[in-house]
Amino acid sequence: MKHVVITGYKPHELGIFDAKHPGIGIIKKAITDRLRALAENGLEWVMISGQPGVETWAGQVTGDLQDEFPALQLALITPFQEQEKNWNDAKKQDYEELQMLADFEVSLTKRPYEAPWQFIERDKFLLRKTDGLLIVYDEENDGSPKFMKRMAEKYADTEPYEILTITADDLQLIAEDIQREQQDAFNDF
Repeated sequence: MKHVVITGYKPHELGIFDAKHPGIGIIKKAITDRLRALAENGLEWVMISGQPGVETWAGQVTGDLQDEFPALQLALITPFQEQEKNWNDAKKQDYEELQMLADFEVSLTKRPYEAPWQFIERDKFLLRKTDGLLIVYDEENDGSPKFMKRMAEKYADTEPYEILTITADDLQLIAEDIQREQQDAFNDF
């Protein structure tokens, strides 16, 4: 896989309302582990639309991994101009940092928000321009990522397209690993 689009839940869908929430680190570790494996096998581009939550964290992780994988690039593909216009200051700041990290940035419809069709067109574009989807999603916890997942599954019926999922079980295993490592470090202290 040379090009991957990453998406997943918004923070509020996960009950995350604070940038210091421990769940963020767990999600970022899950994304890092998957991206590292993909980068070791030739991943060149990570594409996100810059939405708060998983996409923002994926962009941050990609920036961190660029030291280890200098060829890895980040594309910020937004559905419309000024998508961050009505976001709170913290989300706007995260978005501005993503813009600085991005190796490529474009707003697909070249105009401000008009209607939901802009999100659908973004998703179609991202599927056409990537070899796979990495999605943080769990079938038992409904949320906004289901639309992209359904579209990717339909796309994969007719095109060679890989769908990689990070589930709640995957996140639980990472949380347990982190807890075990912290306990071991404490015991060694």
